[in-house]
Amino acid sequence: MSHFSTVKTELKDRAALLDALRDLGHEPELGERPVRGYRGQTVLAELALPQTEGGDIGFRWNQESGSYELVTDLDLWKQPIPVERFLAQLTQRYALHTILAASTQEGFQVSEQSQHTDGSIELVVTRWDS
Repeated sequence: MSHFSTVKTELKDRAALLDALRDLGHEPELGERPVRGYRGQTVLAELALPQTEGGDIGFRWNQESGSYELVTDLDLWKQPIPVERFLAQLTQRYALHTILAASTQEGFQVSEQSQHTDGSIELVVTRWDS
């Protein structure tokens, strides 16, 4: 019996997802990889975060929703924070990278970036029009 759980997300941009995972201290393995769970069971994912303790963390593309979904064995979750907090931090960093990429594409530059004590991130972007 599989113990894998799938958590839907709104993470659609692969580059922003990779950058967000790296911001959180993870180095994802790319390409179709097995994600390990209970008693050595595996499921395939496009991005994998192998773990030395507990089950691996994976992200696989869901064609129907057009977004990545997190796949892991939640019974073996050994991260220092709960999965909900992990996803909240990941989503925040993902949003930051998405905004930075869109701003750059529109000709804006980040003139100020700060992280507040409540965990929120404030960006000031500028653009000089001629």
